[in-house]
Amino acid sequence: MRKAKLVKTPRGPAKIKIKAPWEINLLRKANAIVAEVLYKLKEIIAPGISAWELNKIAEEIARGRGALPAFKGYRGYPFSLCVSVNEEVVHGLPLKEKVLKEGDIVSLDFGAVYEGYIGDAAITVPVGKVSPEAERLMEVTEKALYKAIEKARVGNRVQDISYTIQKFVEKKGYNVIRDFVGHGVGQSLHEPPEVPNFGKRGKGPRLLAGMVLAIEPMVVTGSHEIEILPDGWTAVTKDRGLAAHFEHSIVVTVKGPEILSRL
Repeated sequence: MRKAKLVKTPRGPAKIKIKAPWEINLLRKANAIVAEVLYKLKEIIAPGISAWELNKIAEEIARGRGALPAFKGYRGYPFSLCVSVNEEVVHGLPLKEKVLKEGDIVSLDFGAVYEGYIGDAAITVPVGKVSPEAERLMEVTEKALYKAIEKARVGNRVQDISYTIQKFVEKKGYNVIRDFVGHGVGQSLHEPPEVPNFGKRGKGPRLLAGMVLAIEPMVVTGSHEIEILPDGWTAVTKDRGLAAHFEHSIVVTVKGPEILSRL
């Protein structure tokens, strides 16, 4: 099995867990910790800081809030934070020798476990001054996330979310990654349903109140094809084009989607 946080191929029907109000409250708390971690990391990102330092800070903040890092040990992943730079799409290892430099863009993906429930979110941020192309890629990816979240409404289907991401991204001249998908989240980091970043309207499971989803567009400037580096984790674009990644955990409610992983 590929060492990857997300799942590539649908594995057939699986029961989607509907969360009770008390469970959603715990998920709010878990995601608030994740949001705080990402906000603080974004504030300190600068040329010269290492990915290892970011990992250390992320774990310290989470543990200080009474949470555990969700990724550490998950499927054997050895760190608490994923730090993916430039052409690295997801699962970049936060190594000491990975030192950020001016002009890089860096995706930070973090999860936290609070009283048995998991928060999960990601952002991509610039390191100092970046190219206009990099700025636009990040802007398009983040906008795709919020457009997708708007489709997370009772009565819609999962691939209404997927279609919205793909249509918006491709209209802007970019491509979505197809090898990794969003997912349900709760007591497990990955629960049904899968939430691809491409698809057809009206397909997939019906969205119901109480479903909690991690929606995460991964967008690239070139081909959507990826490869895994020899470390067994880091997914990079095959053509080494830039990649950006934004993610929120949301709950579907009768009043519309609620973003859990936002301060």
